[in-house]
Amino acid sequence: MRKVLFSFLLLIISTQLHAQNRGTIRGFVADSLSGEVLPYANVIIKEINRGTTTDHRGYFIMTSLPTNINLTLEFSYIGYKPKRIRVNISQFEVRDVHIELAAKGVELETIEKIGERINKENATDLSLQRITIRELENIPQGVELDVFRSLQSLPGVQSTGDVSSRFYVRGSPSNQNLVMLDNLPVYNPFHALGIFSAFDPEMVSSVEFYKGGFPTNYNGRLGSVLKVVTRDGNRNNYSGKASVSLITTKGLVEGPIPGGSFILSARKNYSDVILKKFRNNNALPADFYDLFFKVNYANNNLNKDAKFTFSIFKSNDRLINNDPLREDFIWSNTVYGLNYFQISDSPLYYQVEIGVSKFKGERIANNSGTRGILNEIRDMVLALDFSYLYLSKDELAGGFKISEVNNKLALENYRGETSDIGGHGVNISAYLQYKLLRFSFLGADIGTRINATRLAGGGARTSLEPRASFTFKIIPELALKASWGIFEQDLTTISDENEVVTVFEPWLITPSYLIPSTAIHYIGGIEYLPNKNLSVNLEGYYKLMKNLAIVNDKKYFQSDRDLVPGSGESYGMELYSRYMTEHINMSVSYSLAWAFKDVNGIRYAPRYDSRHTVNLSFEYDFG
Repeated sequence: MRKVLFSFLLLIISTQLHAQNRGTIRGFVADSLSGEVLPYANVIIKEINRGTTTDHRGYFIMTSLPTNINLTLEFSYIGYKPKRIRVNISQFEVRDVHIELAAKGVELETIEKIGERINKENATDLSLQRITIRELENIPQGVELDVFRSLQSLPGVQSTGDVSSRFYVRGSPSNQNLVMLDNLPVYNPFHALGIFSAFDPEMVSSVEFYKGGFPTNYNGRLGSVLKVVTRDGNRNNYSGKASVSLITTKGLVEGPIPGGSFILSARKNYSDVILKKFRNNNALPADFYDLFFKVNYANNNLNKDAKFTFSIFKSNDRLINNDPLREDFIWSNTVYGLNYFQISDSPLYYQVEIGVSKFKGERIANNSGTRGILNEIRDMVLALDFSYLYLSKDELAGGFKISEVNNKLALENYRGETSDIGGHGVNISAYLQYKLLRFSFLGADIGTRINATRLAGGGARTSLEPRASFTFKIIPELALKASWGIFEQDLTTISDENEVVTVFEPWLITPSYLIPSTAIHYIGGIEYLPNKNLSVNLEGYYKLMKNLAIVNDKKYFQSDRDLVPGSGESYGMELYSRYMTEHINMSVSYSLAWAFKDVNGIRYAPRYDSRHTVNLSFEYDFG
């Protein structure tokens, strides 16, 4: 055992020493007409058969490259013409490149799939689905394109019916989904009884969706992470568009500013004719709108390789029945974000995020006999994230986050009395992770997050959330993947799982008499790429949930607690296969799943427990 460990250490040291004679290439990939960055574009170096993809910012970096030789970099993106450049880097040099790709017709080059395969040789991306807006547009639509409804075609994602776009992932309720707009949480991102998401696709650049096993830079939820990345706007020309669907009318304006760009989008409904179809032709007096504004600025003379971004998102819904015998609903989201992204001279980049996310929801009982609810939550976030890439291709990432949450939940009883069970708290946490990427056949991502406090207060409470994921390449076409992690959640919602349509879920800081909810994820998978056109992914998972905050349906007296602890578990298997050629895009998915909850000694299957789910999609491009 000692000999094996010693040999492994010698290999790492020798690899690191060898990498010191290497160079680095980094840069951005963007659209040649608009200047908009292209997320998940493929970057390939032919001579050494290495590749990577840009991140959601369009940024890429490749370290440990051979020096003093000619290298051919090839850049490709779906719907764009590939581009090649020749570079020759010196020892220790960090070469910056800015690539612009020109849009083309509908032809798809095989280079796109090759780049994806090379990048996945040691990537620890189990249970991660990346979707660009171009791919969203190709997914079969309902009344209009919707980000959340597109997720329901993925294995492991369930809904309780066609009425709602609210989704449930691998046996977790919807309140265990972390929905983020760029880097800030959104607490009720739904319009019109949850039929549509509050995010207009016109403002979306890409989507990152973790069905489980997400890395340590995300926290606060047990089930999944959905990150909606917004566009920057046209950097080269002023443009605008307006459109009308059967439900909404919307407009968009974008264009350049000195050193950057801006984008402004707005959407408003004007008719409930189609919405009534979701309720058997019953009137749905839904009135909603959403508004998004973003401006970004970069000036190398002021601060080299830095980018500043400011954004505002606002959504508002009103469901007014004009009937004193029926309740009315009003809810809104407001998100302000300021981001500073910096690339240093060394292979280091970091970002600072300052933001506020607010949600307010109200149920006005009128004379309906129901109880009124007023829910408010304000989440103020300060976060720092950094990433350092070694010349050996390994990566060290970390950061900290301070989240101050003010919560109000005013509940009305049957006697008309109102009590506020909300609270205030601060969560301080930090994380550190190390990615082992130096070997072509093995990849690992190991890290942990430490929580120094909990939102319910009561002094310091330290808890750890360790996580690990691995990829092992057996042969170039076959990879084994696994991940494990502990996740913690200190916010919950008060809702009825049996409701088919949920207007909004009132958020609440988990009271101090309960322990924050935790979950343990065990995930294993196989990825098979038999040729450049076909990919097959098989995953199995087991999720164990403890200390779930459940509404106490046996609360008979004022002194009885509002929430009681519960537990749950879910497990299953998912198969996803995709076939792509120049004209054909076909996918098939199947999931076999079980989900259970245990409350007060009673074990039951929640409404979103679905045993067998099959999704088929076929697209043919006529050219």
